[in-house]
Amino acid sequence: MNATDPALQDEAPLGLYTRGDGRAREWWRVSSSERAHMYRIEHGQGESGEVDVDTEIDLDNLEAKLLKWRREGFVSEAQRADEARASLAGSTFSAALRRAVEAAREANSAQVRPHASTPTVRIGSVDLPRGEPNALVPRVNAAYLFTERGDDIVQDIVENRRVMLIGHTGSGKTSFIEQVAARADYGVLRANMNGQTTIGDFVGFWTVKGGETIWVDGVLPVAMREGYWLIIDELDFAEPSILAVLTAVLEPNGRLLLKERGNEIVEPHPSFRLFATANAAGAMSAYRHLYQGANLLNEAFLDRWRVYLFDYLSLEEETEVLLRTLPVLTRPLAHTLAAIAADCRAAFAREDLASAFSTRRLIDWAELMLRTGDVERAAGPAIYAKVSADDAALIRSVIRHHVIFDA
Repeated sequence: MNATDPALQDEAPLGLYTRGDGRAREWWRVSSSERAHMYRIEHGQGESGEVDVDTEIDLDNLEAKLLKWRREGFVSEAQRADEARASLAGSTFSAALRRAVEAAREANSAQVRPHASTPTVRIGSVDLPRGEPNALVPRVNAAYLFTERGDDIVQDIVENRRVMLIGHTGSGKTSFIEQVAARADYGVLRANMNGQTTIGDFVGFWTVKGGETIWVDGVLPVAMREGYWLIIDELDFAEPSILAVLTAVLEPNGRLLLKERGNEIVEPHPSFRLFATANAAGAMSAYRHLYQGANLLNEAFLDRWRVYLFDYLSLEEETEVLLRTLPVLTRPLAHTLAAIAADCRAAFAREDLASAFSTRRLIDWAELMLRTGDVERAAGPAIYAKVSADDAALIRSVIRHHVIFDA
């Protein structure tokens, strides 16, 4: 076999590799050599086409050169042609997508737009129909900060989608749903799956009262009948029997079959909404070892939900939350406290810390600081006493770093 055999040429792309334009243009040309298993490479700069390097190398060295050129930004003529075709296809796709989005919005707005007489409340950029005030409506936290990450979720609530929020503990998954409900006057029920809710608690059970056997609805049928919002916390810890019951309810307008009551069918109230939170599902499954006992939720089950990765607030967002909650704080002080929390969370993600650092914990610490005027004294009951000695030592070092460097 010689160097011009097609089989060998397929192994090593021939042609021109360039970067830059005009006088800054630089190029390498790869061509076949008359010597077997060898390749000729030439190099030049600018627009003159003058060659300043002309040598021959074997295939192994050529492959190393190709990798080096790629890292340095050289692109072959074939790659530029592919990019041009991809750009054209992308432009065509984008234009078609824009037209489809406009048509979908027009169609959806007619389906989900509240009636003119229906009162609404704006959450972020979405108008959500109001419910009826009742004892289960959460209390409004006036300092709560709605960010752009919530707009799609609120729109899903309007469209009655099943929503799952995944993320580390303390990232605000449950509080987001509660604060939306608080502003729109919807009652909320919660079911914690971390060993606290049985299938009887969830669906219902028979019991004896006053000598009479009666049926007691569980949290799911109560929410479905009354039109409450049900939050299933830590769904990845749920018993298989509970997940099996949920499967039918997860369908659009899905109904609940109560076999224990002679196959009674529970129809969902129009205001019923179903939510779940999880720490180690889907994109968070890599952290399952941090949440001992969490079950694997398969893709078929997850496909029945809209799943959103809910991360901690950004440094600036959490600074804003602190200022809203405790207006006496100055922005630099609030920023420093938020930076401490961010560093602790980064340590948790690296597994240097065994415990997360929630916004709730941060606010509690700040409140105690304002009472005592002492950073360490406030951190005792708000932080250190809640974690292991090793975690407390690391958090203390993070706090001292920021306090010293920001002093």
